[in-house]
Amino acid sequence: MDRYVCIHGHFYQPPRENPWLESIEMQDSAYPYHDWNERITAECYGPNATARILDEQQRIRELTNNYAKISFNFGPTLLSWIEANAPEVYQAILDADRESRSRFSGHGSALAQAYNHMILPLANRRDKVTQVRWGARDFVRRFQRAPEGMWLPETAVDLESLEVLAEQGIAFTILAPHQARRVRPIGGRNWRDVTGGHIDPTMAYQLVLPSGKSIAIFFYDGPISRAVAFEGLLSKGENLAQRLAGAFREERDWYELVHIATDGESYGHHHRFGEMALAYALHYIESNGLARLTNYGEYLERHPPTHQVEIYEQTSWSCAHGIGRWWSDCGCNSGAHPDWNQQWRTPLRNALDWLRDTLAAPFETHAKALLRDPWQAREDYIDVILDRTPENVEAFFRRHAAKSLNPQERSAALKLLELQRHALLMYTSCGWFFDELSGLETVQVLHYAGRAVQLARETMGLAIEEEFLARLAAAKSNLPEYGDGRRVYERLVRPSMVDLERVTAHYGVSSLFESYPDEARIYCYSARRRDYQLFEAGRAKLAIGRVELRSDITYEAAEFAFGVLHFGDHNLTAAVCPFPGAQAYGALVKETIAPFNRGDLPEVIRLLDRNFSGPNYTLRSLFRDEQRKILDLVLASSMSDAEALYRQIYEHNAPLMRLLTDLNIPSPRAFRAAAEVVLNANLRASLESADLDPERIGALFNAAKDEGVPLDRETLEFALGRNLSALAEAFKAAPVDLAPLRQLAVAVGVAGRLPLRADLWKVQNIFYRILQTVYPEMKNQAALGSEPAREWVEQFVALGRDLRVALEA
Repeated sequence: MDRYVCIHGHFYQPPRENPWLESIEMQDSAYPYHDWNERITAECYGPNATARILDEQQRIRELTNNYAKISFNFGPTLLSWIEANAPEVYQAILDADRESRSRFSGHGSALAQAYNHMILPLANRRDKVTQVRWGARDFVRRFQRAPEGMWLPETAVDLESLEVLAEQGIAFTILAPHQARRVRPIGGRNWRDVTGGHIDPTMAYQLVLPSGKSIAIFFYDGPISRAVAFEGLLSKGENLAQRLAGAFREERDWYELVHIATDGESYGHHHRFGEMALAYALHYIESNGLARLTNYGEYLERHPPTHQVEIYEQTSWSCAHGIGRWWSDCGCNSGAHPDWNQQWRTPLRNALDWLRDTLAAPFETHAKALLRDPWQAREDYIDVILDRTPENVEAFFRRHAAKSLNPQERSAALKLLELQRHALLMYTSCGWFFDELSGLETVQVLHYAGRAVQLARETMGLAIEEEFLARLAAAKSNLPEYGDGRRVYERLVRPSMVDLERVTAHYGVSSLFESYPDEARIYCYSARRRDYQLFEAGRAKLAIGRVELRSDITYEAAEFAFGVLHFGDHNLTAAVCPFPGAQAYGALVKETIAPFNRGDLPEVIRLLDRNFSGPNYTLRSLFRDEQRKILDLVLASSMSDAEALYRQIYEHNAPLMRLLTDLNIPSPRAFRAAAEVVLNANLRASLESADLDPERIGALFNAAKDEGVPLDRETLEFALGRNLSALAEAFKAAPVDLAPLRQLAVAVGVAGRLPLRADLWKVQNIFYRILQTVYPEMKNQAALGSEPAREWVEQFVALGRDLRVALEA
């Protein structure tokens, strides 16, 4: 009988977008990347789309798309980010599903997922239905087919959730072996207890639901999955292949399916080069005939269940206590702080449940005046989330509007639906998974709650924030500086809140440092400049203008006037007010300009305070990325001055430092600091240059070694990798031109001789593509006597040697 192997990867990251900006702001903990999505894409999601299979000489013999040979699901919120920020990776994921359909009898390998990773057994039925429908609709939009299977977040399960899956046409899901309770042959009468993970995972099982519907369940192999995730099985691909093949048993008289399920991030992020181990394991299984690769849809069609199963409800794959990790101090945590507790989980869950339930009835009442069926509109709102073009929003309102809506009513309807979206997002499971109330993931769900609270006030006049905060106060932080949930919200959530006035302040302040066109986009807001006047006097600047702002999410729009006074460096003040009318605005401008032109800056400040009704804004009011960009500009001159001083100290004392090193005498701390700053700065500048100078770079590394200077390796390696990727892109744009090929070949050769780990991922991908497309023709032309083609081939072959790519591949 055929033996089957299926590897499932659950690829997911919690949504990290600022709910008011619909964009991820800079996360310093992900350095040198902008944020964790970007970092994990570089370490995992991208590498799995072009995984390396090596030959006996450790050269790349093949690049393969792992997604096409495994079963996988991507969290919809993550896939939305990948679509916008890593389009090549996104396309590879879609291509993999199409390829898997031809490979696996018409069954695609992609599974859907409940939308934003909510723990479904802890949700009410309405939210369960929305989560499943949104996940399915998101899937259809991306993969252009209906999903056969759906991943339950954390494999957390109850019968009601499975009923919802079955109602939506989902044929199967995947659970952990310990979630099975008992089994029997279909048509049999006697149940066999399989408590404790003793179910045989090598077949599909039928679960008959209370409604009479049924759904197929696959229980993954627990020991092998744990070995992949936690026990180092990905250290060698052949070991993984042998472990999978070793799970088959001769005594089984059915078509065995050996399958595992882990977080997809195991393959490259949690375990470096894990994607290569996976690629080689799949190659080894196929090339040695150990088993037939399959996916769940194909196996289920060929070998439908012969046994029924009953499950333990309120269980999951990552909590030994069922689903306690997402509502109680059950004992599950990361273990990093053994003296901490997670008693905050219950009051956090209670506060959010209260907020959800408090908002439900007013939402329905207010939305009924605008939408025929508010809850059905919520179900279909996923179509707007996926495509916010004006044409699609118009089509949505044609289906759901209770009457002809004016612009203000449309905005109100969109705000009400956004309120419901954030009331769902605030239940993202990661908010309870980790150890501390003030942690990044928990603060993120509080951001969503804060956005829902704000929208409730704006659309329905509900002043519920204070009562919500009183409930949050029952959640106690492990850190004295935060105290409780109320203080966490006030310190980490409220400062992030945005309205059109604050966007105007951001626009005005940032306009001093970058030039905006007449129509600009600021995150999820459109800005149309109506007037802008800039005046300078020495280091001081005054900007006065009026701008029309519109949210691309809620269609809320208004026009504002602003004034910004910049004293130089980081000192500035800004003020905003609703546009007062053309005449009053003209008088305001005239009145403010006069004292500025005569250098009376205190009078300018007084007039800004008097003429603009809103609060004063400073550099602190900018959104994080723009704040960092402007501070970098402000710091540039100061850093240049400081670096010049360090350079003077270093260059004057470098010979003395070398002597001290030779004599095993520590250099003075001031000398070491100067050397560290100067040499790392020089190295970074050299590694970012399009023409890498091997002699200069080598001299700098030798100086750092001789003087015992610690290298900022992470920054230097990132700079080198980014430079090589840019050179590779230039070669890709003109693949038959010798100049970009020669420049790339020289750079890769230099990089290979440096004491750094150069990131060659993109370079190798581009080289491999050109190897398959351009190289054969250039080689043919060289054989026919073309001198330019001969030189190109020589350079290309040399580059392949340095990249460790087997040209015969």
